[in-house]
Amino acid sequence: MDWFEGKLAVVTGGGSGMGRELVRQLASRGCSVAACDWQAEAVAAAAATAQAGAAAGVVVSDHACDVSDESQVLRFRDEVLGVHSSDHVELVFNNAGIGGGESFIAAPRGEWERTVAVDWQGVYYCTRAFMPLLIASKGGVLVNTSSVNGFWASLGPGMPQTAYSTAKFAVRGFTEALIEDLRVQAPHVRVVLVLPGHVGTDIIVNSIRARGLPAPERMTDAQVEQLIRPEVRAKLIGAGALPKRASANDLRHLLARANADFRDKAPVSAAEAAAIILEGVRSGTWRILIGEDAAKIDEAVRANPELAYDYTHLFAGWQRSG
Repeated sequence: MDWFEGKLAVVTGGGSGMGRELVRQLASRGCSVAACDWQAEAVAAAAATAQAGAAAGVVVSDHACDVSDESQVLRFRDEVLGVHSSDHVELVFNNAGIGGGESFIAAPRGEWERTVAVDWQGVYYCTRAFMPLLIASKGGVLVNTSSVNGFWASLGPGMPQTAYSTAKFAVRGFTEALIEDLRVQAPHVRVVLVLPGHVGTDIIVNSIRARGLPAPERMTDAQVEQLIRPEVRAKLIGAGALPKRASANDLRHLLARANADFRDKAPVSAAEAAAIILEGVRSGTWRILIGEDAAKIDEAVRANPELAYDYTHLFAGWQRSG
């Protein structure tokens, strides 16, 4: 009997990337799943695919939910209980996330706060909503997805990552703090921290859509020029990623190519990442690093935190360890 068989799991961000793969792989292993995403069509398609490949007796449900809105999260929780005729859940995967708000100084405040709201408050709201249902189970597991940016708050030289890193540090701290809290208050429930490096997902285009913008190929000239600010454009031109007199069409192509490359050229696919997560949950570990990049940066930062943002030292240590 598979460890996941007969259980009920909740997966946020289930419409794409790692979330979609978690839904599919859980269902194939005999676990019923309630998947949510703010993109209703995407999560419905993911649920239908998972249901088609599910073991007998498995129910996969899809739910539209923006996890940054607590009222929607509470509605989602109530829908889960009704659709699955259950008074408890065994697994909660807080997986939903977006990028944006790279600079605290230069990025629009709304973009910065939207990223933190999804990536941190979404985890908080879902944990608040579903923790009583995990406690009501015989053995619940809360799985929170942080990031390599949950222990290293940068993307490297010239690439700040403030909103995302702030949220992912919060997720990591919250998750680690729950270890002892659960030991005292609900020892039959455990918590798992996921720390991915570069995993192949559509987070770039999904983050654009989360700002209320269409996919790059459907953006107006004004939208694409607003998205890639002049100072960013200048850096891209300097790096040779854009021609000197880049047009709006050049910017559209750049965004579409960046998303495709991030997804398709990643060292770890979304399917591989989901499999690593599920194996970690099954084996009982509490800290899951995904990807060689995450493991190497984690090792370098832990070895000498004072030099974590001295990139010459950090990357030199990374290369030596490889």
